[in-house]
Amino acid sequence: MNLDDYLLNHIDAECEQLYCLYRTANIKLLRPRMLSGHLQGRILKMLVRMQQPQRILEIGTYTGYATLCLAEGLPENGEIHTIEKDDEMEDFIREQFEQSELRSKIHLHIADAAEVIPRLEGLFDMVFIDADKRYYCEYYDLVFERVRPGGIILADNTLWSGKVLETPHPNDKQTIGILNFNEKIKQDARIEKVILPLRDGLTIIYKKPF
Repeated sequence: MNLDDYLLNHIDAECEQLYCLYRTANIKLLRPRMLSGHLQGRILKMLVRMQQPQRILEIGTYTGYATLCLAEGLPENGEIHTIEKDDEMEDFIREQFEQSELRSKIHLHIADAAEVIPRLEGLFDMVFIDADKRYYCEYYDLVFERVRPGGIILADNTLWSGKVLETPHPNDKQTIGILNFNEKIKQDARIEKVILPLRDGLTIIYKKPF
C-alpha cells in the first residue's frame, strides 16, 4: 500500500454515484485527470461543511464530480450555480445530476462565465474556480465583488503539475495564466490565502470583512 492508498483508506468513502461517475469518465472521456477525485472531493465537501455557505458558485463543471461533492456539504436550503462553457459536456453532466438526490440544489449553466455571472443575482458565500487556466485572473476579478465579506474563493490547479517552478514557453498560455493568477493573489491585500499542495494545488482565499 502506498501513501495515496493509505489516505483514501482512512477518509470517508465517496458515494456509489461518485465512484461510478469517476469510472465512467475514465472510460469515456479524453481527460479524466481533470476530475477532482476522491480525496479532493472529500476536502471540498468538508470545506462546505465548515463554512456552511447558502450559495456557491462554481466556474468549470466538467463532469459534475466536484459539483456533487460541494452540494453534499450544503445545508438543506443551500444552492450551487455551476457554469460549463463546453456544450459537448452538457448531456453527460445533466445525466449525472438527474441521478442525484441533490439535483434540486444544483443549477447548471452551459455558457461562458463572463456572460452568466453578471446575470446571477445576489452574493455568494463560496466560489470554486476550476476552468480555463488562461482566464483565472479574469474569473477572480469577475467574482470578487460577488463574494460576501468573510466568504471563500477556492482555485484549483494552482501548482499546475509543478510548472509554476519553470519558465514557461511563450505559447504556454495555461501556465502563464496560473503564474499570473498566483502573483495577483499574492499581492492582493483584501484577502488571506494559502496554497494546499493537494494533487495539482488548491488555493484557499478568504475575503476579509470590510
